[in-house]
Amino acid sequence: MKKKSKKEKRNTIKNIQRMFYRTQLILIITLSIFLGAAGTLTNIHFETEKRDQNLQNVAEIIARSPILTGDTDNEDAAAVLSQYLDSLKETLDDIDVISVVGKDNIRVYHSNHELIGTVYEGTLPEFNDEKAGFYTADETGPSGTQRRAYAAVYDDNGEYEGFVMAIMLMKNIQSETFQTLFFFLLITLAAIFMELLISNELFGKIKKSLLGYEPDVFTAMYRMRDNILESLDEGIVAIDEEGTVQFVNEAAVNMFDSIEEGVGQNIVGKKISTVVDSSMLLRTLSSGEKEFNGNLGTADILIDSIPVKEDDAIVGAVGILHNRAEYTKLMEDLTGTRYLVDSMRANNHDFTNKLHVILGLIQMEMYDEATSYIQNITMVQRESISRIMNAVSDPAVAALLIGKIARAAELNVKFVLREGFCYSAPDMNLPSELLVTIIGNLLDNAFEAMNENTDYEAQKELMFGIFSRSDAVLITVDDTGCGIAEQDREHIFENGYSTKGEGRGTGLYQVKAMVESLGGKITVESQVGVGTSFSVCFKKDSKTEG
Repeated sequence: MKKKSKKEKRNTIKNIQRMFYRTQLILIITLSIFLGAAGTLTNIHFETEKRDQNLQNVAEIIARSPILTGDTDNEDAAAVLSQYLDSLKETLDDIDVISVVGKDNIRVYHSNHELIGTVYEGTLPEFNDEKAGFYTADETGPSGTQRRAYAAVYDDNGEYEGFVMAIMLMKNIQSETFQTLFFFLLITLAAIFMELLISNELFGKIKKSLLGYEPDVFTAMYRMRDNILESLDEGIVAIDEEGTVQFVNEAAVNMFDSIEEGVGQNIVGKKISTVVDSSMLLRTLSSGEKEFNGNLGTADILIDSIPVKEDDAIVGAVGILHNRAEYTKLMEDLTGTRYLVDSMRANNHDFTNKLHVILGLIQMEMYDEATSYIQNITMVQRESISRIMNAVSDPAVAALLIGKIARAAELNVKFVLREGFCYSAPDMNLPSELLVTIIGNLLDNAFEAMNENTDYEAQKELMFGIFSRSDAVLITVDDTGCGIAEQDREHIFENGYSTKGEGRGTGLYQVKAMVESLGGKITVESQVGVGTSFSVCFKKDSKTEG
């Protein structure tokens, strides 16, 4: 996938930010309006009930006051009543008007003293059993639209004497309502502001976690990553800094199941140490160093362990699992390729020498000899390579032998393949890399032994044979070198023993160890001045069966 430029990432981040803010604003404004409206309506409802109850209480208290049962026509009594109600009115901030009307509809008292003694021309209250002598209603009076509480006045004998009105002007009620609405508006704005601050902080974290990508792009990348990881033949297992498995692909699940049936199922979320021997992964977590070609609970599974870092801090580790059998096959293929390259290099040197011979023959105008020489070397080379490719089914072994034949030509050694020379890899299923190492060491030792011969007229000849059948493989290497003394013959397979100086003596020791690890046997026969013969024999048993 094409990597985003810095400008594209900045634009993407702005797009996410705008979308995030827009969504959050719509959410908080909608929620605030809903809650504000619900709260305002509820508050207005309760305030209306509270106001009505307060008006009724004031009207009822005044109506039951003993001062109203006296002779209000008397100037002194009227003055006392006026003084009492004026003082009461001053203590009631939410009551705008108090009015007392006699049964003859004459105002006995009014907060506006100019109306005292005038005729009340407004709506007359209608008291009945349901209203229990008092009730509240919306009316219109001299001061405009108002909310009134009516309360009936009775004398000591229960005779109707008039009524009391406690009044709140509607404009004042509306003013209180607007104050309530303004208060809820302030709360809504404060909530929006707080939400924007929280959204900005939250967006910063989301922006960091998405690495600047749009969510749909990030999702597509995640799915593509999953498809890629699941398509790999290698197993992938990722753990966090606590050693808990966070991801495992299908190939890794199958490898875990090969260790123990069912162990790979539902592995995500478990500690890796409770599933398999994961010491290599845990070491990588603590050290932060890469490790390669370790074992994961069994010798059949190899693991490469790589740390995962974020801002130079180790946040996890990834294990790449390899099936040892497939890994070995790859090594065999690579080994074969290496020997082919070596063969080409050796052949190139040999062909250069031959070209010089051909050039000399042409310069001497010996054209028939040049033609014969070319035909001869072409036939020999073609026959040798063709014979090896037809007789040896293992590409790595075949490539090794072709390279060694070219090397023998450089050293003026006659390389002879024994009659019946044939090797079929499926007969014994021997590991190619070990077989190549064994044969290569024996051939190199033979070349070296023949080069030590100071008799330059002596024939240098190496005979090689490899023979296989369904239950056995035999390898023979015979040279015409200087031979091995009897006192040295008993020690040539010991580690570090050599007659050729310090730092030598490991090749045959390793060859013997490899042969015996495969259940085989190596023997040697030698005569000083005549040559040496090595034989390696493998027979099918529990170690060599595939």
